[in-house]
Amino acid sequence: MSHYYLNDDNLKDNIKTIEFELFNHKFTFKTNAGVFSKDRLDFGSKLLIESVKINENIKSVADIGAGYGPIGITLASLNPNIDFHLYEINKKAVSLANYNKELNGVTNVFVYENNALDDVTKTFDLIVTNPPIRAGKDIVFKFYEQAFNSLNSKGLLYVVIQKKQGAQSSFQKLLELFENATITTKKSGYWIIEAKKNNIDWLLIDYMII
Repeated sequence: MSHYYLNDDNLKDNIKTIEFELFNHKFTFKTNAGVFSKDRLDFGSKLLIESVKINENIKSVADIGAGYGPIGITLASLNPNIDFHLYEINKKAVSLANYNKELNGVTNVFVYENNALDDVTKTFDLIVTNPPIRAGKDIVFKFYEQAFNSLNSKGLLYVVIQKKQGAQSSFQKLLELFENATITTKKSGYWIIEAKKNNIDWLLIDYMII
């Protein structure tokens, strides 16, 4: 059985076109066999796109496990003045994401074939992820740990995850890492979790001898 988070060179192509509308914008994406959510925009990704809040302080965004790009490319289209960096290990998905950014006329997206954020030195103000649950908890938690380390001070992480697929344990892990995590949305069995990386304000005290 082939998994979307692995590369399977023996898998036959099955190119499809999916379309959806969000925030009064129409989007078209090419998908293929061996990538996540190849038949339609999955509910979790749609909910994540609708839930992410991007303010004027956010200048750089990462999408970890970006697949063929529905989350990152859609958000980038809606926020053309912000750079979006998409990281994906599946070669087919990477190729599709590069094609899909052109297909949707998005110029502020950069796509990388990479295992999560391994060896990535760039830091971000916002990270989004619909993590590969079937890859196992260790991989999912690695996403969270790398996100924490790659966020700038006061940076935000948004995660979508199904309740039945470990939402509670994800929430606890994010609380351990960030100490500031909130379940912002619960809908149709899916949770949106927002975690904020707090900055440390050092209090400098001068001792004066009078």
